[in-house]
Amino acid sequence: MKFGPVPLQEALGGVLAHSVALTRGRLRKGRVLDAADISALGADGHNHVVIARLEPGDVGEDAAASRLAAALVPDPHTAGLRIGAASTGRVNLHSLGPGLLELDTTRIDAANAVHPMITVATLRPWSRCAEGTMVATIKIISYAVPSDALVAASAAGARALALRPPVLRTAELIETSIGAGATGKGRRAIRQRLQRLGADLSRTRLVAHDTAPLAEAIASSAADVILVLTGSATSDLYDTAPEALRAAGGTVTHFGMPVDPGNLLFYGELGGTPVIGLPGCARSPALNGADWVLERILCGVTIGEGDIMRMGVGGLLKEPPSRPRPRE
Repeated sequence: MKFGPVPLQEALGGVLAHSVALTRGRLRKGRVLDAADISALGADGHNHVVIARLEPGDVGEDAAASRLAAALVPDPHTAGLRIGAASTGRVNLHSLGPGLLELDTTRIDAANAVHPMITVATLRPWSRCAEGTMVATIKIISYAVPSDALVAASAAGARALALRPPVLRTAELIETSIGAGATGKGRRAIRQRLQRLGADLSRTRLVAHDTAPLAEAIASSAADVILVLTGSATSDLYDTAPEALRAAGGTVTHFGMPVDPGNLLFYGELGGTPVIGLPGCARSPALNGADWVLERILCGVTIGEGDIMRMGVGGLLKEPPSRPRPRE
């Protein structure tokens, strides 16, 4: 692709490199000049114009952006994404419904490394999306790119994006009390979290903060996900709530996470049903580590111990004003 000023009579079919104000209207940067444009420029006294002219093998910005989008998401409906129309070298991708953005960061990095004019910007991996959320934007920066670079970027980024929709629809919240009962604040915050991903808080129960009644409540739950919120924070792997899960016949997969607020979370399962021991910060609607675990579980994403321990980078979250023991 060549850039530079050319005599007006040689500009037909060139891509306007700078916007030009006319007596009547404006010709915007990136416009492919036609005969009417040339006439309007001449009538306004322009003798030269700066254009970009595509060379053999170049692919125009809109076509290039569309082709790259189709490579990243070859089956949009199955991927749960909508590919927008190309304009000024940009194509936006939006979610078709609620869910989490599944992203192959290695492929996105590889696509971005091919040519400086080919760019893909996305949300972070596993970002929660509502219907219509923009999950990525593809931008061809400068009018056109070489076809071989586009082919390489398309291959590098193939199938890098998809939306993981919710698959679990019901949750039960079991709270424990020490003295005073639950205030309802935690229930409201957790219900809101579930509703964002189309799930329902189908049942809530309040039991004494003791292993036996909590184990009985866990064992009798019929929900897709069991949430446990204790009146006293879970301080170790053998505290009341983890022990209650074991007593109910379940297993504890992991305790603790490098996300703050959210350190005191545990999770496990009972007969294939996920069980999450929520940290006290889950009573606040503010983002905390429990959100990242709950969202993945609702969307059927398998979480291993390593996944939890890799959440530390970016895991220093904003403290809610109501936190009883601030960091500082």
